[in-house]
Amino acid sequence: MQEPQTYIGEAQTAAVQICRQSSGEFEDVVSQCLPSLYRRAYRYVGDPHDAEDAVQDALLSAYKHLDQFKGTATMATWLISIVTNSALSQLRRRQRKPQVSLDERLDEEQNYCLSDRLADASPSPETECMWSELHEHFLEFVAELSPTLRATIQLRGLEGMTTSEVATILGVSQGTVKANVSRARTKLKQLMREI
Repeated sequence: MQEPQTYIGEAQTAAVQICRQSSGEFEDVVSQCLPSLYRRAYRYVGDPHDAEDAVQDALLSAYKHLDQFKGTATMATWLISIVTNSALSQLRRRQRKPQVSLDERLDEEQNYCLSDRLADASPSPETECMWSELHEHFLEFVAELSPTLRATIQLRGLEGMTTSEVATILGVSQGTVKANVSRARTKLKQLMREI
């Protein structure tokens, strides 16, 4: 019969060997499965940073509790379940964060909400009016151009046709179209400066 002290020593040595073996297997599995673990976490959380955090938390937890790996499943399967649980925990934490409505009153004394403080990206009525007037003047000035320049700038500048398309329609060379566009733009700039 073995003495209790010898038995405890052998058990500790066996436990250390199992832990070393599991640690090596853990490193191998992580190096092989890391991309799939990340994809698994990303499927749950839908955010690359949260997925990285979930995988990192899962691997840290798995390494700390490596002694709890029983070997009833493969280590890859064990890690996948830990990553899945970590990703689900990320989702639960995210859902607990308070949501703020843009129309909720933030300050009772000043009586304003967040949507009142956000800048409007659309142009102001004054700006829209100014652009409308400039557009009208521009069209009037285009009408004042010679028929050749007017046709060229309307097709090329206003309708967005290519130089070759305008040349084909007007029956002139592409060089002529380019020269007429340049003349028309110069004339329109002069007229617009007079406003």
